[in-house]
Amino acid sequence: MPRPTTKSQLLAAMQSEHDALEQALVGLTKKKIVTVNRVTKWSIKDVISHLTEWERMCMGWYRTGLKGRIPAVPAEGYNWAQLPALNTMLLKKNRNLPWEKVLRRFRASYRRILGMVKKMSQKELFTRGRYAWTGKNALAPYIIGSTSSHYIWAKKEIRKCLK
Repeated sequence: MPRPTTKSQLLAAMQSEHDALEQALVGLTKKKIVTVNRVTKWSIKDVISHLTEWERMCMGWYRTGLKGRIPAVPAEGYNWAQLPALNTMLLKKNRNLPWEKVLRRFRASYRRILGMVKKMSQKELFTRGRYAWTGKNALAPYIIGSTSSHYIWAKKEIRKCLK
């Protein structure tokens, strides 16, 4: 699927990739979901938890920006060059959560970010430099990176975990 350039394309990508991700989880045993892959060092549960954290961070950046403040992007104490360290911190933060809670949080987070995007206009999403915290970029790439393209990555990670 090409990178969305309109609100309707963005919503369609979010929904179709999320549906495909949910479908990838259907029928998996709890043992498969919580087993840590020897190569990646992540379980399917870890992957889903990771998605939730990035959706939440993205929504937080947006809310902070609406208040006229500049959010810590990607997170407080981290810059984009430190993503491996940030992702490791997120992994450790959520590793011991039960699968049922991880799945509930993931589904709730998705509903919230989808609802947030539905309320936005085309201009809010795709006007470059509209928000001080995005610099010369539009908001949409941040949302895409935290949702539809991240869901594609997650499906690949799930396949690795099932090998």
